[in-house]
Amino acid sequence: MAAPPPPGEAFLPRQVPIDGYAQQFFHFAGMSHAGSILALPSGIHAWPVAEMAAVDAAALAPILAEAPAFELLFIGTGRDPAHLAEPLKQLLRAAGLRFELMPTPQAAATYNVLLAEGRRVGAALIAF
Repeated sequence: MAAPPPPGEAFLPRQVPIDGYAQQFFHFAGMSHAGSILALPSGIHAWPVAEMAAVDAAALAPILAEAPAFELLFIGTGRDPAHLAEPLKQLLRAAGLRFELMPTPQAAATYNVLLAEGRRVGAALIAF
């Protein structure tokens, strides 16, 4: 398993598909990471969010910083469907992002399909 990079640095400085997810591990580009991740145009990053209740403006900051580079965000909510607080939805919308919330496995799979189609997508995936 790869050691987490310093905060703000990508595991991989390019956007790649998520090869798999199992028991709190994401697999991508021949690497594994335990815990939540952001899959953004700048690369795959560790995301210090363990549950939807921890998603706040600070947790969305790295996503918002890259908002001009993509237009659709998939938020993997963990094992179960969940909601995002209205003020956080407004932050994403104000940044020009459309978003979909769904359980993490479905969010990762949908992200992969649209990435393969060349769409401008990102994903925030909570491990469970």
